[in-house]
Amino acid sequence: MTWAATVLTLYPEMFPGPLGHSLAGRALGEGIWSLETGQIRDFATDRHRSVDDTPAGGGAGMVMRADVLARAVDDLLARRPEVPLIAMTPRGRPLTQAYVRTLAAGPGASILCGRFEGIDERLFEARPIVPLSIGDYVLSGGETAAFVLLDACVRLLPGVMGAPTSGEEESFEGGLLEYPHYTRPYEWEGRTIPEVLRSGDHAKIAAWRRAKAVEETRLRRPDLIERHGDARRPPPSGARRKEESDKS
Repeated sequence: MTWAATVLTLYPEMFPGPLGHSLAGRALGEGIWSLETGQIRDFATDRHRSVDDTPAGGGAGMVMRADVLARAVDDLLARRPEVPLIAMTPRGRPLTQAYVRTLAAGPGASILCGRFEGIDERLFEARPIVPLSIGDYVLSGGETAAFVLLDACVRLLPGVMGAPTSGEEESFEGGLLEYPHYTRPYEWEGRTIPEVLRSGDHAKIAAWRRAKAVEETRLRRPDLIERHGDARRPPPSGARRKEESDKS
């Protein structure tokens, strides 16, 4: 079954945008996934097609109205009740690779893209919406964040990446950053490829990559080490195979 994405936005012309190129674009053309957009203004009821108003209590900017968004959301939920509805907002829970895998394994994703100062909080209280953030910064709107979420999901769909295992040894899979990569030429500006990667010894290479992944994570993202702890670390090279052999 085709993995289906629907995006509610004030700027449907932004899509597919970058998703129409490279792996995602090819998969879209091959029907591995589909993309539909909905114009939020179509659900406004006044002659100006208003979707926002001044913030209650005063302050700068405008706030997207709950009544207009609710009509757009209800229409989408009625048509695709089985698909998670996500709102891209800096107030949402952080996007993780684990959540990306969960979405990619399902029927698709429906995405609500906010604009202006944000969305009336009552919408989140009244509808089954998952607020999601791609980082601790603010964008002009949720569309750019939607590109990130969709690209992360689409690349994991069967048939999108060349090898089925391509996504299994990447950053954040297993709670660690990915190990460093090298390719030809062997020497470049006085720097050489680590000899272990030229040894042909797959066990040593796997152990080196694992050690480097832990080292890089400790250096660059110690929060990941603290979050996942020692439970994510396998035994030293060969130990696991020996333990499994002893049990058999």
